[in-house]
Formats: sequence, C-alpha cells, structure tokens
Amino acid sequence: MSTLSDPVNLSAPRGSDAGLTPKQLADKYGLSVSGKRPSLPQYIRQLWARRSFITAFATARLVAQYTTAKLGQLWQVLTPLLNCAVFYLVFGVIMKSRDSVPVYIAWLCVGVFVFQFSQSAIQAGTRSISDNLGLIRALHFPRACLPIAFTVIQLQQLLISMVVLVAIVLVNNVTPTMTWLLIIPTLLLQSMFNTGLAMVMARVGAKTSDISQLMPFLLRTWMYVSGVMYSVSGYIKTWPEVWQTVYSWNPATVYMDLMRYAFMPESFDKKIYGDKALILPHHIWIMAGTWAVVAFVIGFVFFWKSEEEYGRG
Repeated sequence: MSTLSDPVNLSAPRGSDAGLTPKQLADKYGLSVSGKRPSLPQYIRQLWARRSFITAFATARLVAQYTTAKLGQLWQVLTPLLNCAVFYLVFGVIMKSRDSVPVYIAWLCVGVFVFQFSQSAIQAGTRSISDNLGLIRALHFPRACLPIAFTVIQLQQLLISMVVLVAIVLVNNVTPTMTWLLIIPTLLLQSMFNTGLAMVMARVGAKTSDISQLMPFLLRTWMYVSGVMYSVSGYIKTWPEVWQTVYSWNPATVYMDLMRYAFMPESFDKKIYGDKALILPHHIWIMAGTWAVVAFVIGFVFFWKSEEEYGRG
C-alpha cells in the first residue's frame, strides 16, 4: 500500500502505454524529432516554397550593405573598377601583359567582374551560417536559403555592375554582336556553380569558423592562376598537351573565357589578331555545364546532409 511519502515517477508511461519505449510512444502518437532533417525531395519542396523569402532577404541585405558608406550603392561598381585599375597598372603596364592581349582593358575588366562574382559568393557562403545564428535559431526554414540568398546578392551586384562593364567594352571600340546573347546562359551556369560552392563552404564554415580567415588567401591564389590579369594560353602553350587539357578545365578560366568570348568574339579570331588571338578551349560549353551541374548537386546534397545540425551548440 503506497503512502503520500512514496516516490512517484510522473514521467513513466501508465495504463496501455506502460512498458513502451520512447520510440514506440512516438510512433504510436505520431510524434517526430524536433528539427529532424527532411528527405531530399521534401527539402527541395520546402526550399522552393521559400523562394520569395530568399529573394526578399537578398534584396534587403543588398540595400543595407552599403547604408553606412557615404557613396552607398556606388561601391558595388567602384570596388571592381578599382581592382581593374590596380591590375592594369601592375600587370598591364609594368608586366606588359597588355601587349599580348587584344583590347586589354575591356578583356581585363570582364575577367575581374566575372571572377569577383565567384569570389564574393564563396566568401559570403562561408559565413552565411555562422553570421546568422540568431536568425537560424529564431525561425524555422530550410538552412540552404542562406547560402543561396547570399549568392543571389552577389548576382544582383554583378548585374548592377554590368551597366558599367558594357560601357567599358563599348568605349574600347568593341561592336555588339549576337554573341552578347551568350552572356545570359554563361551567368546562369556560373550562378549554379557559385551556389554549389557556397553551400559546400557554408557547411564547412559552420563547423570550422576559422576557415573564413583562410578563404581570402585561397581565393587570391585561385585568381592569380586563373588568368584574370593575363592570358593563360600564352603561358601553357609549351606545356605537355595533357597538362594543358587539365589546366583548361579550371572553372574560373572557363567562365571568364565564355564571358570574354560573348563580349569580344573578335579577340579569338586569328584572322584579325594573328598570334595575339586568344584561344577558346574546345567543348567549353560542356566544361561550363559540367562544372555547374556537378558543383550544384554535390554542394546541395553535402549541405542537406547536416541540415539538422546548423545553429546547434
């Protein structure tokens, strides 16, 4: 016979639930683990349902990004232009790279703007989780919204900068042709590639915050070996053919070459520029499409695998 002083286990199942394990109880009453990772198809549907949130978040962050600067949104254009000026002085004038590349100023500016798109998207993606823990812990949404939104921000910045880039190309006596339509598919493929890398780095950055300090050095090295400021084809033409092929698959070089060809197809015409004509790798669209699809799929799945861990701890 129990008394009032006997201990009572209030958490123990009673009645028909007695003897059931926590998992059996959850299955019986249709309960699920809070924050459990959804299946991949469910995750894709949830992400698509938040597309308005992604665009609104990206637009708001873009507007707020330069509110404290006196020149405001002009820095979206001034930053790549200043980079172009520095690279032109060092590589174009001092190292005389302008002598081996047709319409060097326009060619350089296209490379800088295109590479900065990838560079900024990857850097922003690396910090997208660690810098937004408050938002992650306060609201429930697919965490992939963040690296995707930050890639959208960089794409919006590039589109704004494109107005100035077009003006630079026209000032350098480049005549618009039908190849300018290739700018659209090139940007779409590069955006897919950047989004995939951003999601990979978002997961890595969420686990190891110090990686954000290392990324500028890695991205700067990638920039120097990708031919942003000089023609890669002029340096690798003496290499063994197999190494030339491997080097030609550098995704940064692939997207820059496509954009440069779209803006300045004459620069790749040996009939006009002879030995100074640029070289467009064979099957470059296959390269660009392969990088875009592979990077996006791997990045998306890699990020989704840790969905339930973001914002914890």
